[in-house]
Amino acid sequence: MSSTAISAQGSTVQIENTTGVAKNVTGLALGFPTIVSATSHGFANGDVVSFASLTGNTTLNGVTAVVKNVTTNTFAVDVDTTGGSAWVSGGTATPATWTAIANIRTFSGFDGSASEIDKTNMSSTAKEFMLGLVDPGQFTMEVDLDQADAGQLALRATQVAGSAKYFKLTLPNSKTATFQAYVKKISSQGGVDAAVRNSVDLRITGAVTWA
Repeated sequence: MSSTAISAQGSTVQIENTTGVAKNVTGLALGFPTIVSATSHGFANGDVVSFASLTGNTTLNGVTAVVKNVTTNTFAVDVDTTGGSAWVSGGTATPATWTAIANIRTFSGFDGSASEIDKTNMSSTAKEFMLGLVDPGQFTMEVDLDQADAGQLALRATQVAGSAKYFKLTLPNSKTATFQAYVKKISSQGGVDAAVRNSVDLRITGAVTWA
């Protein structure tokens, strides 16, 4: 059987920038996930959108979610609207815009694990555990320094602000992983016959959404 390995070459990482142009919502199919209709929305899998002003079913109002299962006029979000009121009219989905981070050499991460909850009691004959919440862990990148690159400048600004931003990893097969994270650390290294390189540690908060 031939290999189905995915080459890492051509992968990109982007950081959330500003907000884009709002698209009008034209319908909701309730369930989990929720299917949103928006004519010629132009969104891509892995994008992040914020909802407002829906009437009838208002579950999505004020929610920011990751776009999945994109078609020309629909997309899905992992929000459970099962059993809710029917959508009546109106509403917008406003996307975040993205800035690419240049000169990425390596990436690694999503290295967390679920916590262990000890449920051993006096009737136990051996230690007993159950798993708690999943910790998605960290995402780390090595990048060649470019002090004029908008993406690398955004990383620095996010670290200084101490705020969480959305990030999107896009693989060459177009699959994406979108997550919110803090820029925990940026460290630099250099040497003889070597480019100046930064190691960037992102601390993930919340779930990682693959699309």
